[in-house]
Order: sequence, then C-alpha cells, then structure tokens
Amino acid sequence: MKDDEIDMPDSARGAAIDWWLRHNDGPLSEKEQAEFAAWLAQDEANAAAFEKISGVCGFMATRLPGARPRRKSRRSLKKAAAVATVVAAAFTIFFDDLALFLRADHVTGIGETKLLTLEDGSRVELDARSAVAIHYGDGQRRLALLSGEAWFEVAPDPLRPFVVEAAGGTATALGTAFDVAVEKSGARVTVARHRVAVASGGKNAIVEEGQQSAFVENAATQPSKPVNVERATAWRRGRLIFENRPLGEVVEALGRYHRGYVYFLDTALRARSVSGVFRTDDPLAALDEIESALGLHATYLSNYLIILRE
Repeated sequence: MKDDEIDMPDSARGAAIDWWLRHNDGPLSEKEQAEFAAWLAQDEANAAAFEKISGVCGFMATRLPGARPRRKSRRSLKKAAAVATVVAAAFTIFFDDLALFLRADHVTGIGETKLLTLEDGSRVELDARSAVAIHYGDGQRRLALLSGEAWFEVAPDPLRPFVVEAAGGTATALGTAFDVAVEKSGARVTVARHRVAVASGGKNAIVEEGQQSAFVENAATQPSKPVNVERATAWRRGRLIFENRPLGEVVEALGRYHRGYVYFLDTALRARSVSGVFRTDDPLAALDEIESALGLHATYLSNYLIILRE
C-alpha cells in the first residue's frame, strides 16, 4: 500500500486529470477552451502535467476491463485516470527500489523484517521495506540506512565509533540501543539506552535515553524531546501506533506491509488527522478502520489498487 505520487505538483496533477476528463467527455465549449488555454499558459508545469496525464490515461482508459473505445461516463474516466496515475507511480517506485537494491548490503521486502548480527556482535533489526549498506573498517563502523527504519544494538568498541548515516545526517552511538527512521524529507532518531550524538546541517546535538530528535536533510537537528520508546518502536512487536498523524504519512507507513497502492481523489485528504493502533500483519483491516473513523469511502479495484474519497 503506497500513497501514489507522480513527479509533478499536486495542484497541476489534479487539474490535469480534470481537464483530461473534460476533453474525453466531448468537445469543449468556447468558454472551456479559453479557460483551458489560460491554464496551460499559466505555468509550464501545467502543460507538462497535462501531457503526462494525457499520455498515460489515453493508454489506460481503453484497456480497463469492460472498456469501450468511444466515450465513457465521467465517473469511469476518472477511475481510468486514477489507475493511470497509480500505474505511472508504480513504475517510478519500481526503479527507485531497484536502485536501492543495487546500493544496499541488506534489503527487506514488503511485510518482511530481518535481524542481522554484524561481525563485531552488534545487532541490526530492519523494518519492512528497509535497506542498509555496511561500511566497516579499521577505524570506524559506519552504516548507511538508505530507506525505511532500523533498530540498532551496538557492541562496545571505543576504538571504532558506530555511526549510522541517514538522510544527509549521522547518528553516532554513545551507548547501546537506538532507532533510526528515514522519512520523506529527513530522519528521526529515538534513543532507548544511553545517548546518541546526532549531527545534521553542520550542527551537533546529544539525544538522551528516552528522547527523540529529528532533522530535515541539510538542516540543523531539532531539539530532542521526551518520547515513549515502546510506542515509537512498536513496529518491532508487529504494531504501528499513530497519534494525530497525517493520513498520507499513515498510508505510507502501512505501505511497508502491503503490496499495493492508495490513490487520493482529493489530495487534501492526505492531511486528515489519524490516531490508532494497527497490526502490521493486516494493513487492509487498518485501512478499513481508518475509512470508517474518518468517514471516507474506499473503492477497491483490487486489493492492490484502492481509491480513497470523501
């Protein structure tokens, strides 16, 4: 389950889909033609978005089950546009995953976790859809968390610091156990035992036991704050716990455990607030609970392609 994203602004993508639907409903009126021309001229991103959506949707709209070669209803065309957008996103995600696979020493798939024991006795637990590269040498123990989330239990070795790189920053162990999660724009570090030195954007910060800090790539580390470590690392026990988190973020987290895509007809839905405890072994049940709690409607084209709307 993945919150679909095409490499274009949300506003341009949504408007491009709408204009594509209008064109396929029949000839535009003079007023609509003028509005369409003005929209295209308003921003180069609009023209690029319409060209991409038209190319993909034009192919998909005539290839859905039961599709007819002539005009369709706006509802069926909108479904075709949704499918086309998600298919394009799927290709992007596939190539991103392939690039990670080539860079990583260890990778976990959807719904898979993995426990690694390194040569020095340190242990790394990888969450689903995570990737790590290991760079051990005489003077350092360095790992790169390329994606996802991982729990680290560090074996003592004063002569070789244990450093985790993530999202342009680093977390250096000053004790034994901590968690690092790569997010869309940065990373967060949660300390379970002792301390961790976090460096990002040219600034350093010490995160104490029972605290969490985060940073955006190339920006200074945020001040650490107290955190419930058991809740923050609930993925290790097969649970995901959210408290007032954006729906888009929740869907992305659930996407580590289910092979499929979620498409939001209204991108504003991604900002809706979600709280709850969900099992990682049944992400579709989690989505059902969210759908009910937020008063949303889900259309299942299959278990692997879900359209969310109000």
